[in-house]
Amino acid sequence: MDSENADAGVCGCCGPLRPRYKRLVDNIFPEDPKDGLVKSDMEKLTFYAVSAPEKLDRIGAYLAERLSRDVVRHRYGYVVIAMEALDQLLMACHSQSIKPFVESFLHMVAKLLESREPDLQVLGTNSFVKFANIEEDTPSYHRRYDFFVSQFSAMCHSTHEDPETRSRIRVAGIKGLQGVVRKTVNDELQAIIWEPQHMDKLIPSMLFNMQDNDDSERAGEENPASLAESCFRELLGRAAYGNMNNAVRPVLVHLDNHRLWDPNDFAVSCFRIIMYSIQAQHSHHVIQQVLSHLDTHSKNTPRVRAGIVQVLLETVAIAAKGSIGHIAPNQHNAYTFLSPVSSPSNMWLGPTVLEVFNTLLKHLRMSVDFELGDGSRRNSASSLSSTRTKESEERIVQNAIIQTIGFFGGNLPDYQRAEVMMFIMGKVPVYGTPCHTLDTVKIGHQGTKRIQMMLLSSLIMVTSGFKCKTICAGLPAAFLEPLCSISLMEDSELRQLVLEILHNIIDRHDNRAKLRGIRIIPNVAALKFKREKISKQDVVFMKKHGQQLYRHIYLGCKEEDNVQKNFELLFTALALITIELANEEVAIDLIRLSIALQDMALNNEENMPMFIRCGIMALVAAYLNFLSQMIAIPLFCQHVSKVIEMRNLDAPYLLPEHVFREKCVFPDSLERDDITLYFQTADLAEALTLPGYNVERLSIPYIPQVTDRLPRRKSFVDTISLQVDIISNSLPDQSQLAEEITFETLKKAIDTTGLEEQERERRRQVMEKFQKAPFEEIAAHCESKANMLHDRLAQIFELTIRPPPSPSGTVTVTSGHAQYQSVPVYEMKFPDLCVY
Repeated sequence: MDSENADAGVCGCCGPLRPRYKRLVDNIFPEDPKDGLVKSDMEKLTFYAVSAPEKLDRIGAYLAERLSRDVVRHRYGYVVIAMEALDQLLMACHSQSIKPFVESFLHMVAKLLESREPDLQVLGTNSFVKFANIEEDTPSYHRRYDFFVSQFSAMCHSTHEDPETRSRIRVAGIKGLQGVVRKTVNDELQAIIWEPQHMDKLIPSMLFNMQDNDDSERAGEENPASLAESCFRELLGRAAYGNMNNAVRPVLVHLDNHRLWDPNDFAVSCFRIIMYSIQAQHSHHVIQQVLSHLDTHSKNTPRVRAGIVQVLLETVAIAAKGSIGHIAPNQHNAYTFLSPVSSPSNMWLGPTVLEVFNTLLKHLRMSVDFELGDGSRRNSASSLSSTRTKESEERIVQNAIIQTIGFFGGNLPDYQRAEVMMFIMGKVPVYGTPCHTLDTVKIGHQGTKRIQMMLLSSLIMVTSGFKCKTICAGLPAAFLEPLCSISLMEDSELRQLVLEILHNIIDRHDNRAKLRGIRIIPNVAALKFKREKISKQDVVFMKKHGQQLYRHIYLGCKEEDNVQKNFELLFTALALITIELANEEVAIDLIRLSIALQDMALNNEENMPMFIRCGIMALVAAYLNFLSQMIAIPLFCQHVSKVIEMRNLDAPYLLPEHVFREKCVFPDSLERDDITLYFQTADLAEALTLPGYNVERLSIPYIPQVTDRLPRRKSFVDTISLQVDIISNSLPDQSQLAEEITFETLKKAIDTTGLEEQERERRRQVMEKFQKAPFEEIAAHCESKANMLHDRLAQIFELTIRPPPSPSGTVTVTSGHAQYQSVPVYEMKFPDLCVY
């Protein structure tokens, strides 16, 4: 027998006396390793191992001994034969005694992985992968894979000189990690694999190969990048709720260490894989991790922060899709079947939604701080070109944040979107109102305006596509009030953003695109606007808040910095109110508003520029033309068409098609005498008499409420509260109200004839008063009644809510002096139930 097959046992000098398992093991090795494993002897060894499983541990130990010796002596042919024999024994034996044999097997695999020969490393990895695919009957309490995680991770980072060999080693390392994952993630006793010390090796190894895609021409498992991505997806798909943070954190660290946020193509690709691989209910974990990472890099360069925000946008976009069984392309043009994704309403738990917006708004505020900063510091520390570069980079960050806010908010369910709208509106800085979260003292007027514009831009994105069932849900009072306050700022761009937000909320049937700016529409019916019958809730809303909308349209028209876009948006707002919210009463109010705008332009009490005055005239003409065709009353349409025709002939600068041209020639003044150029209230009232409109209200000129006449501001709104003092002598004397009781008075009280006629007459007078009286008079009347009611209630409460008499005495004040009055017990009156 050859020397390499000599046994070192007790009976080494006598071959036949050696243990049978050793002789069977020796027989599987041929004299020439090129001949390969002796199959007949291997079958005998397998039969013996299956028949006597208690010998498995000895067989494994002896094979390990031979393999170690052959590795040291560089007899790699016998090493291959030994590993093949181990693999066959491992696959054939499934008993309790296999545990000690597995230990010998893993020891031999470790020996191969420790060698510097690539072939042996690949051989050991392949054997380990075969072992990983075996499902064991019972769990292992003491087996650990720390060494294999470290060794396979090192192989994934191989830097071998030969590209082919380097690729083979990396592929083997990735397969080994995949085997470790498959062997451990389903074993509750091996949960240690999810601990940070292992994840910090596993995930960077996969990302390193996904990033270093030099062998893109290779296909399938021969391509390290493709195989690493497949393993990465498998690992994330097996991640449980408590392991998500440990799985995502190494990704962020790897992107930091390799500076992959700028450019961030690979970072976006990684998080696409993450979001498409994890279970849907774990999406918020990933978003929270990215938000926390953004906080960590709050003082980093703008491009790094922009890269992180763009990754956040991608994760939010994927999480908000809510598609079931969606097929999405992966990095290597393959297609991966995505796990079912729950609806967005079930995706976000607790305060996560507001936490996302709060963090993004905080970074938006910080970006403006970095962009503007201290002007003197920027001028002294950097040149003008570097300052402009910094500002442009910060704009990238800001735009990315706005897109993220808008996309995230736009994909939320309606009830959450309404809350987010309120949340963002509460963050808009307004001078004179408390704003604790976005302090604007340090950034000044310019920074405040920047934040206002960006927050309103994000609100536009959030409200885009918002289809509220009732307008009350889309424009609650708590949202409408601050929004209308911002609409009165002396900045045309801010007013434009506010009007666009109103359009998004009011336009519930996508009619805005059909309007296409401000113009005299020849045939409104051809545009085929979608309309529904106005609901009772919307009618109540217009009765309660309609005047507020009219007022801000009225005041917004006369701002001196208005441009063409402002008038276009104002026209669109009026048209959408007509389509979505107008009944007969609202139509009358809109006509009154239009006539009031015309009178304001003619009277020019505000000393407005001629362009603004002519723009208001053009707005009124365009809107009344639209309204006349919407209500379709022939006489009304004839009057409006006649005025527009006269303007085309004599005053084209009063029409939108001419006033907004660059070369439009404006007159020095507007002549009031030529009544054919202006819309007349009497003619409009006459046209509306027959159809049943309440034309009496047209005779009442529209005047904004007193509380709404706000003074000029510089990009801020002060909340003005009107306090009405009721002078005591303005009320009738109570003595005069008392009537002397006589026989005639009693006779009149008994006589009931004519009471019904008097009641009808009284009701008619009340209705006429409320229809024709100015608003201020009605408000004062109601205020006086409310005050009288409050006085009566106060008197009643004073009489009823008094402390009961006490023997210790009560305090009364007489002529400014306090006096104590004691009531004896025998004089006190107790309720019957309290007396025994």
